[in-house]
Amino acid sequence: MLRRLIIRWLLPLVLVMPILLLGPLVVSFIPERAIAVYVDNLPVSRLDWLILSVGVPIYLTQIVLAWRALEWQGQDFNHRPDAWLLRCYQTAEWFPLLGLLGTVTAILQTFSTVGAQENVPTREIIRLYAPALTTTGSGLAMTFLNLVPNWVVAMGRNLIQRLALEGGRSHED
Repeated sequence: MLRRLIIRWLLPLVLVMPILLLGPLVVSFIPERAIAVYVDNLPVSRLDWLILSVGVPIYLTQIVLAWRALEWQGQDFNHRPDAWLLRCYQTAEWFPLLGLLGTVTAILQTFSTVGAQENVPTREIIRLYAPALTTTGSGLAMTFLNLVPNWVVAMGRNLIQRLALEGGRSHED
């Protein structure tokens, strides 16, 4: 009974928790000044908002889907979330492209503004160029966070299966 509880509920929960904690953990390693620059420039970058408004809900959805996909049901896993997890995983591939699009457009904006003027203040160049860096950061962050759940499901299923199938003999429920 205890083994069944561990395999069906506790282990999937334990495997999914690092997915949830991954974002705050990664952010804790980013220098505070870099976070401050990102946050300061975020209100003016519509592409950042697009990346984040699509990426965060997909990430949170994948946490639930991953937990459901790790549920051991008798002889096998719950495979119903697999198709959605794959779609979310594939969607994550678009985030670095959106970030790169923001980078290129901000660079074009900076060069077109700076190229038309002489003695452009450094502050103005930085103000114009900052969105290039924030969209790159948003795209990479959303890609990283949205690729991890699929990996955790693959690795977690292997671990749970080894525990559930003891010596080639399966445990019911």
